[in-house]
Amino acid sequence: MKHTYKITGMTCTGCKTNVESALNNLKEITKVTADLKKEEVVLEMTSHVSLEKLQETMLKAGLHYTIEMPNTEKADAHHHHNHTHNKVENGNGVFYCPMNCEGEKTYDKPGNCPVCGMDLIEQPKLVKDTKYTCPMHPEIIKDAPGSCPICGMDLIPMEPDESEELKTYKALAKKMKIATIFSVPVLLISLASYLPVNPLLNIMNQIKWDWLQFILTIPVVFVATWMFFIRCWKSIITWNLNMFTLVGIGTGAAFLFSIVGLVFPEVFPAEFRGPSGDVSLYFEATAVILTLVLLGQLLEARAHSQTSGAIKELLKLAPSEATLVIDGEDRIVSIHDIKKDDLLRVKPGEKIPVDGVIVEGKSSIDESMITGEPIPVDKTVDDKVSSGTINGTNSFILRAERVGSETLLSQIIQMVSDASRSKAPIQKLADTISKYFVPIVVVISIITFIVWRYFGPEPAMVYAFVNAVAVLIIACPCALGLATPMSVMVGVGKGAQNGILIKNAEALERMDKVNVLITDKTGTLTEGKPSVDTVFALDGESNKLLQQIASLNQYSEHPLALAVVNYAKENKTKLSKVDDFEAVAGMGVVGTVDSIKIALGNDKLMNQINASVSKELESKIIAEQKLGKTVSYIAANEKAVGYVSISDAIKLTSKEAIKALMSQGVDVIMLTGDNENTAKAVADELNLNNFKAGCLPEDKLNVIKKLQDEGKIVAMAGDGINDAPALAQSDIGIAMGTGTDVAIESSEITLVKGDLGGIVKAKKLSHAVMRNIKQNLFFSFAYNVLGVPIAAGLLFPFFGILLSPIIAALAMSFSSVSVITNSLRLRSISLK
Repeated sequence: MKHTYKITGMTCTGCKTNVESALNNLKEITKVTADLKKEEVVLEMTSHVSLEKLQETMLKAGLHYTIEMPNTEKADAHHHHNHTHNKVENGNGVFYCPMNCEGEKTYDKPGNCPVCGMDLIEQPKLVKDTKYTCPMHPEIIKDAPGSCPICGMDLIPMEPDESEELKTYKALAKKMKIATIFSVPVLLISLASYLPVNPLLNIMNQIKWDWLQFILTIPVVFVATWMFFIRCWKSIITWNLNMFTLVGIGTGAAFLFSIVGLVFPEVFPAEFRGPSGDVSLYFEATAVILTLVLLGQLLEARAHSQTSGAIKELLKLAPSEATLVIDGEDRIVSIHDIKKDDLLRVKPGEKIPVDGVIVEGKSSIDESMITGEPIPVDKTVDDKVSSGTINGTNSFILRAERVGSETLLSQIIQMVSDASRSKAPIQKLADTISKYFVPIVVVISIITFIVWRYFGPEPAMVYAFVNAVAVLIIACPCALGLATPMSVMVGVGKGAQNGILIKNAEALERMDKVNVLITDKTGTLTEGKPSVDTVFALDGESNKLLQQIASLNQYSEHPLALAVVNYAKENKTKLSKVDDFEAVAGMGVVGTVDSIKIALGNDKLMNQINASVSKELESKIIAEQKLGKTVSYIAANEKAVGYVSISDAIKLTSKEAIKALMSQGVDVIMLTGDNENTAKAVADELNLNNFKAGCLPEDKLNVIKKLQDEGKIVAMAGDGINDAPALAQSDIGIAMGTGTDVAIESSEITLVKGDLGGIVKAKKLSHAVMRNIKQNLFFSFAYNVLGVPIAAGLLFPFFGILLSPIIAALAMSFSSVSVITNSLRLRSISLK
């Protein structure tokens, strides 16, 4: 029998092999083939095996993948793989591990990760649901704006409920209060016993104080930090050792030791007991260490709610309601009710609700939240506008084109959300280290105990025990887990605010290593639309000529004609009426302006109307054409009197960007489908030595492959459908946000504004994030690596220095704090 099952949670070929070997162990199964891409597994079996048994087999093998019948789409969000096709409209209620221990696996309720034990965090809600309520009658809650059924007042938008992260933070804060209230007195009682004269003994004797410490420690262990012990236990039985394993073993040992020492002190050999016969107790160590670990968790929860702040900021850009124009009437509707082709009125100062096209009116629009460019852009009829951008001083009507999760803003939010959760390759390094780190530490701790027990000073057992616990505590790798994800989340958010959308953490890491940039010409280096360079008149009267040709062209739809008319408008030229206008296919246009017969077109048109062209004019025109410009002759009353040259202007930012990239050691190569003359002219102006003209899409692809074979890391910048194959092949595809969806889909980085300056920024950002991650890894290791030998007592024979478990716990939480603070520093870097 052959059966196909759906399997979710596999992320790499390693997962695939694990699944195959686990299921192969069942005696009924003869052959297993897992397919990563399709997320399915085909089993050949002698007799039927139930789904439960297959699932159980995988869990026993420590594999947390879900196997189910094909095409059962579960209603719950448990196995949502947030690929773009099933956008989780409501991110609330889907939880994932910040360390991505199980790849893309998500859960439908809060808890902690079965692998590393960290608190799961909630995916940010990607679509804003606004509910409306009455200010006088809060019990009225509606999905759409309107008036209150009781008192008729206008409903107001409700403040959204707090996110799960905030709930987690508040719950931890509550536990932190309990832990602090009970551990401070324990610490004070214990410190008093180190004073030469202990004032507390005047109140009651030491045994009673010891019992009091024990009683005060109970709430700390069993109420405030019990979850650490649960995680420790889970990690040992599944053998996914993590930081909680070390905390649990260390503090658990100290706590149990102290209880036995308190209740049955006579069990311990004399070395453990002080002169008066009582045993040294470590309640204060247990309580204080657990409280400090809790503090680390609290800071972490707080940092998580700050890092997903980028997404929350982006969500704030989208308005929650819009004005719908229906049969000439204005109606206020919720943003979720807008459909494609609805007409919406946008008033001055309002946010634009959806992506669309202006059908009536004009305005200037502040698009800085999407492009990072401060100057408002003038828009008029037929121009596209994006949701979340802010209207200037005029009102206009737009026709909705993309609504809901299709708008540019929603796609940006989706990309930022996916990218913050993706795993950078450098993180795999951190994961591998953690895996071996914990068992090594436990071994060091045991060796420490043995060495001190047999070679240490008296009381040897006490020293051995305390130092073994100190080793476990100092080595706790909590900071290690945070090192990469924190920086990635902050970095991705920072990019989004600067108009750089990063698809995944890998792209962020790789961008730093790029050493060749391949760029398309049209629309990337240049504006991508024709504009007039010069109007030349033999008699020097170029303004008069401009007035004539612009008047002639004012009714033509041809892009070159539009370029001429726009140029005339910029120069404030008054246009005249045209008679006998005629467009001659493939040649140009003729007509009468102010009773002069004007002809504008190529040399074929000049031949047709028998216009004479002087040698001087001919040579000037040939010189212009050599520069790659399109040149049209101008004739007045059958005599050639001048020309107009038109080219695709180079973006102002291109030159600076290329200079900056070259100074950073990046080779810039221009590949274009345009002709040799135009390409050479652009390359010369930008000081590019490497360029190739007349390229087809597959030529671009092959150039990239060839460079990659030479070991180069290639980034490709492009904006058109023709660039998609090359964008996908390159190590990093950089799409111009002004370009096509296909280009954006097949690239790793999208520059919303669409100019090369963004690449310089992206490279800066990538460099800053990678540096930040390396600093984080250093912070998290420096404490551990320095601390372990000191805790094990290596300095004791020479300097008599030992590390008490409490100081060890302090150092440990300090390393987490350093990592978090260092990551949040990225928020303030300047990408200019």
